Amino acid sequence: QVELVESGGGLVQAGGSLMLSCAGSGGTLNSYVTAWFRQAPGSEREFVAAIRPISNSAGYGDSVKGRFTISKDNAKNTVYLQMNSLKPEDTAVYSCAAWLSPGHDYSDHRGYVYWGQGTQVTVSS
Repeated sequence: QVELVESGGGLVQAGGSLMLSCAGSGGTLNSYVTAWFRQAPGSEREFVAAIRPISNSAGYGDSVKGRFTISKDNAKNTVYLQMNSLKPEDTAVYSCAAWLSPGHDYSDHRGYVYWGQGTQVTVSS
């Protein structure tokens, strides 16, 4: 059983930066596709970024390309999301997910088996 714990959320002004962390236990995150999703009140869950095992190749949602960067530290079994140039529309609960089931694209939240509890990010204007 893989457990994921997010941290690093908070309140930031527009234009600012935050780094979110997703610490894994019970499994090696470098063995799985690991992703970040976000969900704002009244909205559907949105793909933010994903990173593949071994190759570390990454993919991003259109709304965050060029502003967010996903990375990982294998020694710490942790995946990060560096968020720069934050906008009020980035306000959401951010959750990390791991272990993509076969047949699902990495941007499809329905394909992930393990989820963290989420961390709130609020961007003020």
